[in-house]
This record gives sequence, structure tokens and C-alpha cells, in this order.
Amino acid sequence: MKTEVVKPQEIFYAPTRLLVPLFQRPYVWKRERQWEPLWQDIVRLIEVLSKHDTSATHFLGAIVIQQVHTGLGSMAAWNVIDGQQRLTTLQVLLDAVHSELERRELHDEAARIVPLIENPANMLRSSEDRFKLWPTNRDRAAFSAVMTASAPVDYTVIEQSQLRDAHRFFAEAAREWLDADEESVNERAYVLVATITDRLEIASIRLDAHEDAQAIFETLNGRNTPLSAADLIKNFVFQQMPEAVTERAYFDYWEQFETSWWEQDVTSGRIKNTRSSLFLWQWLVARMRDDFPIREVFTQFKYYASTHPGGVVELLPMIRRAASRYREIIEGATVPAGELTRIQLFSYRIDALSTDVARPLLIWLDEPEQATISDADRVRILEILESWFMRRALAKAPSQGSNRAIVDLLRQIANLPAAEVADAVEGFFASNHTAVGYWPGDDEVRAVLSEARAYTGYRRSVQRIVFEALEDAKRGYPDGRRLAMGPIIRGKATIEHIMPQKWRQNWPADLTEDEQAERDWRIQQLGNLTIVTQALNTRVSNGPWEAKRTHFLETDDVLITKDAINLAGESTWNESAIERRTELLIEQILALWAVPEGHVGRVMAAGSGASSSTTSVSLVDLIRAGLLEPGTRLVPGGSYFRPGVESTVQADGRIRVGSTTYEYPSGAAQAVHGAAVNGWWFWELAGEERRLLHVRDEYLAQSLGETETVMDEVEGSER
Repeated sequence: MKTEVVKPQEIFYAPTRLLVPLFQRPYVWKRERQWEPLWQDIVRLIEVLSKHDTSATHFLGAIVIQQVHTGLGSMAAWNVIDGQQRLTTLQVLLDAVHSELERRELHDEAARIVPLIENPANMLRSSEDRFKLWPTNRDRAAFSAVMTASAPVDYTVIEQSQLRDAHRFFAEAAREWLDADEESVNERAYVLVATITDRLEIASIRLDAHEDAQAIFETLNGRNTPLSAADLIKNFVFQQMPEAVTERAYFDYWEQFETSWWEQDVTSGRIKNTRSSLFLWQWLVARMRDDFPIREVFTQFKYYASTHPGGVVELLPMIRRAASRYREIIEGATVPAGELTRIQLFSYRIDALSTDVARPLLIWLDEPEQATISDADRVRILEILESWFMRRALAKAPSQGSNRAIVDLLRQIANLPAAEVADAVEGFFASNHTAVGYWPGDDEVRAVLSEARAYTGYRRSVQRIVFEALEDAKRGYPDGRRLAMGPIIRGKATIEHIMPQKWRQNWPADLTEDEQAERDWRIQQLGNLTIVTQALNTRVSNGPWEAKRTHFLETDDVLITKDAINLAGESTWNESAIERRTELLIEQILALWAVPEGHVGRVMAAGSGASSSTTSVSLVDLIRAGLLEPGTRLVPGGSYFRPGVESTVQADGRIRVGSTTYEYPSGAAQAVHGAAVNGWWFWELAGEERRLLHVRDEYLAQSLGETETVMDEVEGSER
């Protein structure tokens, strides 16, 4: 067995065949989790090479290959035991960059890639020998199609596959990067090729033909415990410390990180890290005010420590202080009873939204450099942030890109006088009109909540914090006239329907089929929900209005529930009462998480809940991005709902209603509704409680970036 760190140039340059055995799984890497991070790593590596460290490299992981006996005069061949996804992606990446260089007629740079993706003609004994890598049988046709396509590649004539989509992604990413500076495109092409071929690193484990490949594979993948980012940073820090103070510094500043609370695995996005690693990443983002992925935290820490005037000796006390405050806030936010500090309450609520992108800002706000920001301004900043997060969650705005918005905010406020920071925070969000950063206005939140099936359309944790906040406001918390009863117990109450979901048993009514369908929709509305501090038994929960009303009045202390009872008065609880209470609760929510007077968020199309803008997005774009599947069933959403009506998304992006297909969502919506209506808001994904608008916003956040907005089509045409 021979182990060495190699570059793509060294893996692929010599005539060779890397063979993926038939029993290996097919190519499964995807855009969000693998292609985009790889491309971002390459771009960031280029930046580091040009600005900080001319010897920088980026480690991609490991491969295990085993030598295959070949005949006299044949090329060397290796079975790929582990790392086939990585090797396949590198081949597709190289070929995609090659096709973009050829498209631009940058033939010299393109020629540098050819020996890495094709074996020389005089070595070929079959057509398959052309390829440096030959995938498993299920991927061979797709791999051959993309790797032999002539530049410029017409992806529409290549059958859809993960490999085609990967090739297209890297080609488009390379095109965009090269286009960023047309005047120096030759130099950019040279740097791009050199970085990919000579600055990416792979740990290559080469086995002789007689070695037990399976045993080595199991050892590498089943028995290894990788070092966390915190472990790597610790080793680096204490190697830099003067020996005389190392032991004392460890006990004073680092020992806390090696306790169970800090070593616990926590999830950020889809990735698990130790809490200590997550904190160090967030702390570093706050200090550097740069948006980089957590997998780079060790590399970024080394750079930051090497450029900080006091080095690691001064950084350790800063880290210790920030970590102690970080833990105090998070642990304080988990206490269920009693009043929290404003920052603990903010922490509790954003945790319920399953987001931690605000943590760097909270860390920054608590740093000694910000000590002169007044307490009143700190509260105001937290209220602005909470309003931004809550309104975006309620309006179902895309969460992708929120971390970039927070980092951009940090950059804007970092060097301002303390007295100007709160105004700058408000101005930053109020002036942001991008999909990933805008602050939803009253009209948009009202439009979404008015038609939302709140019980099924929002996570239970989100519903709970909304109703907890409404109840606490009624009780005078976190500010105002506090009542003796104190704030509601956090995280314990449950959401209850006033009119039960099983209404047919004890809430009989002489309703038509359409009216029954409307009631089924209405009972999921915001106005039919309340919060209860002790779960109702089934008999009460599904019981008639009179029994439920008596129970709430006699045994429950929730003030907003009593308000609902008073709203109904002597009458029964019905659709009209639900609608009135929905309107009242929405206005209370808008007041709780307020926006500046006159703020509108994104410009609203009347009654649509959607934005006007300037860039067209089609259903085909959503399909190609993997956000919408052909065959997806759509139904009229919210108040547009009518039983038995649905449509189907076609592979070409059209919508089929009955036997007729429509080019645009609005055309299909108008055919069903009988009047002009915004189809992006009209159509909802069946069973998902999401409108097409929300899928489109997710596409914008992922693919178009922060500077793009979107144009709603008005006229629909049919085919």
C-alpha cells in the first residue's frame, strides 16, 4: 500500500484507466451538497492564492484505488475502491471547463486540460480507452454523452442525468466566473486551469493487486473518528503558544470546550458539528465579517490568527469571553418559566425557527468594542432582527441566503459610531428588496396569513412561538404593564383547534359539498387556533362548542382564548367568527413584529402576495434546478380552493388542466378561476402547503443571487 497526497494533474496526466466496478453505486452527487461547495472552494482558493498565500492548496478528500493486471503494452489500470464520486466529478468538472474554454476559442488553455480527460490516440485499443475514468454500467451512456459532446455543448439534446446536470452546472459556473472580467479573461482562464489541476489535493491510497481492498476500505470508512474543527484549532493554537504558558492557558481558556455541552453534536443547516466548532465558526464570522462555509473554519482561523496583531495569545481570552456569553444566552433561552432577558427571548424564538444565522451578529453585539451601544438601542436592534426573521418565516420567504444578509449587515455597521448602529440596522433591512434579504411589509404578511392553512402550513414550533408571543403581549411581556400571572410557560403549551378537525360528529350543519370543503379549509386557519397550557382530552377537544367554551372559561388561563370566546359572544363558533379572529390576530402579529411606518417590503401585486420585478422565471427553470418535479400536482391554494380541481406540471414546464395545457401558471389559473389572477400565488403544491411563489423564491435565493428580482407574468396562453 502506498499513500501520498497528489494533485489532479498527477492522477490523470499519465495514460491510465480508472475503472469503477459494477457493484459500486451510480453517480449520486448533487448541486446543493457537492457541486456548489466544490466550485465555491475553487473560487475561494483562487482568492487566497492571489491575496494571501501563493502556496495555498485545498484538500478534497481521499481515494482508494487498486492496481489491475493488464496485458503487454496496455495502459495502466486501477479499480476504484473508494472515491468514485469524487473522481467522476473531477472528470466532469475538467471537461466542462474545457468546453467553456473551447467555446471562447482559448485553445491554449483548453489544450492543457485535454491530457487529463483523454488518453492519447496511439494508446487506444477500444473506444472506451479514450476515457481516463470508466464509470459503473448504469452511468456509462450518460458519462460518454457529456464527455464527448462538442463545444459549445447543447444540453437540450443530451438525455437528462445527474452527470449531464453536473456538467452543465460547472460549465455555467466557469462561464460566469470568466465573464466577470472580460479584459483579463486570458489570465483568468490560466489561473482557473492551474488552480484546478495543481492546487487541489487528494489523499491517494494505492493498493497492489494482492492486497485485501475490502478490509482497507472498511477500516478507512468504519473505524475512523475525524478531528473536529475545534480539535484542529486547539492543536494549532497551543503549538503557537510559548511553552512556559501553554498549560496555564489551556486551563484558563480552553478546557471548557472539552466538556459535554461543547462537545455535543448540533445541526446547522443539514450538517452536524460539535457545538464548539459551530461557535468558533460563528465567532470568526463575527470577527472577520466574511461569509465562508464551516468546513473552512480551521483554514480561516489560521489566517485570522496570523494577521491579528496579538496572535493567539490575545485571541484566547477573547474567545473565552465570547464563549461564556454564548453559552449563557443559549442555556438561558431554554428555561421554560419566568421572564427572559431580551437577548435570551430573541435566542429562544430564532431557535424555534431552526435558524442560527443571527449568532455572529449576537456575538458581535456582545464584544467589548460595542460596549458603548446603549441598552435601549440593543433592545431595538433585537426587535428589528426578530421582526425580520418572523415576518420572513410567516410570509414563507426563502431562508437560503439569510447568512449573507447578516454578514452584509455586519460589514455596514461594524465601524459606525454606537449611536448610529440601531438606525443603520433598520435602514439596512428596510432598503433591501432582494428575495434573500427583504423585510416583508404588512400587506404581504397579511395576504399570506389570511389564506394560509396555518395549522398544516407552519411547523408546530413556529405556531407555538407566535401564540406564545400573542399571549405574552396580552399579559404585558416582554414590555408594557406586566400582570401578576407572569409570561406563559415556554415550549410546553400545545396548539388546539377551537372548531375541531373532526367537526362533523359534534358540530353538525346543513352544508353543501362546497361549503363542507370550505369549512375543512377554514378550521386550519390562524383564527381557529389557540394555545392551551394543558392538553385537552379527546372528549373535550372534539366536543361541541358549548362544552369546549365552558372548559376554556373554567379551567384555562390563556387570555387570547378568552378573547376568542368573547368574540363569538352568545353565538356559536363558525366560519364567520374564524375569519374575524384571523383578521384580529394578524393585526396583533403585525404590531408585535412591527416595521417602520410606511414600509412596504417588496412591491405587491394587488391581492397576489407576490412581487413585481424585472427578471422572468419559468417553471422550466424550477424543474431544471430540481425544485419542481414533472408530474407534480397543483391545486388552487387558500381561499381559491375548490374540491376536485387540480392540474399537473408537465416536463416542458407547461401546466395541464383537464385536456388543455397552458404555457404559464396564470393562464391555467385564469381558466379555473374565471378571472385574471396571479398564477404563482393561485397554485399550491398538493399536500405541501406551498405556493408556486414560494418555490420560485427558493430558486431565486439559490440560483440567481441577491441582486435579482422577478417579474410576474400577467397573460397566460394555452397550447
